[in-house]
Amino acid sequence: MKNAYQKYKETSVHSASREKLLLMLYEGCIRFMKQALLAIDKKDIAGRGMNIGRAYDIVNELNNTLNHQAAPEIAKNLEQLYMFVTEQLTKSNATGQRKPLEDALKIIETLYTGWVAAIEKLKREEIVK
Repeated sequence: MKNAYQKYKETSVHSASREKLLLMLYEGCIRFMKQALLAIDKKDIAGRGMNIGRAYDIVNELNNTLNHQAAPEIAKNLEQLYMFVTEQLTKSNATGQRKPLEDALKIIETLYTGWVAAIEKLKREEIVK
């Protein structure tokens, strides 16, 4: 039987807007990358692999959902960033090095900040209309 927290999370995902889902994916990716960094520090190979794998899956989902028709140039640039991030995640997982994971985390955090600002701007513009 699911506990109350699991039910709450499931409901929040199913009822979230597209924008909120996007931010939730980024937040999860950032959380897993930070947990992987902690695992690297603890020499926890299994923890490193599990958390990098989760972050990798999220980045792949972000990449797979890009809309190349709506904004071809932006989608192309995001795709290149996501591919770089997945390469860095793979490198960090294979070698146990922090640097590739830290580089990937910086990119994801920067993109997250940009999406937050863009979504806020859209919300403000909708209120003005």
